Amino acid sequence: MATLIAPINHSPVADAEALHGAFKGWGTDEKSVITILGHRNVYQRQQIRKSYQEIYQEDILKRLESELSGDFERAVYRWMLEPADRDAVLANVAIKDGSKSYHVIIEIVSVLSPEEVLAMRRAYHNRYKHSLEEDLAAHTTGHLRQLLVGLVTSFRYGGAEINPKLAKTEADILHESIKEKKGNHEEAIRILTTRSKTQLLATFNRYRDDHGISITKKLLDNASDDFHNALHTTIRCINDHKKYYEKILRGALKRVGTDEDGLTRVVVTRAEKDLKDIKELYYKRNSVHLEDAVAKEISGDYKKFILTLLGKQD
Repeated sequence: MATLIAPINHSPVADAEALHGAFKGWGTDEKSVITILGHRNVYQRQQIRKSYQEIYQEDILKRLESELSGDFERAVYRWMLEPADRDAVLANVAIKDGSKSYHVIIEIVSVLSPEEVLAMRRAYHNRYKHSLEEDLAAHTTGHLRQLLVGLVTSFRYGGAEINPKLAKTEADILHESIKEKKGNHEEAIRILTTRSKTQLLATFNRYRDDHGISITKKLLDNASDDFHNALHTTIRCINDHKKYYEKILRGALKRVGTDEDGLTRVVVTRAEKDLKDIKELYYKRNSVHLEDAVAKEISGDYKKFILTLLGKQD
């Protein structure tokens, strides 16, 4: 369930005019920006962008970039992008960051539907004038390259059918690949990049039944290099993406110095999807409400905006 609280009736023209007013004079009226944009769904935000362009012959995204700053600006900017375009931006930033951020790309392509992945790849073409897979291939090598390129180019079957015999066979293949540092990684990559999510869940369950340990725990023991870390992230995201996102939030808030990028990414990308469920998981795991943890760790307009997306009422 989503956390976003958006009005049913809204006027994009009135919103565009109010935002224009917020940018006028000395300093920006950040409160108005948060009140308006923090309570508009993706369709409404695109309508505001269109109305602003028509009335003022200016892209509101460029105006927001110049009026706001820091983590607050980044969060609002990413919130205003269409989802496919936002994912393309996140993927590009992750490639530039190198191996420490490849989990962001895995997260995007493992959680999205096949159609959404395709839309994101198209958005990447339009924005960067080359493909996501060529950029990934240029920055990676070996099995890691095979896995990442395989994941971003995959168009998985989305049905509910399961082949139990195949689940057993492929659970064994994955076991061998993980157990042996020089195991048959090509086969593990083939399984993870081509099978439907439903089939993969059956395989992961069979792995646990046959080996008495979850595949993610087994991988955690062996995750000593970028490739095994990438395998671990892929399986976690496919297996239970809400639990994965909870862990990202926990890591972002509990580390020394908050990981604002991780916090922003999860809140902005999940607020209209399943952030309510992720919040509940966070509370169960940490005995602290996510809003309270966020309020303690960050400050200013960035804090107000993130709390608004988390569904906190003024």
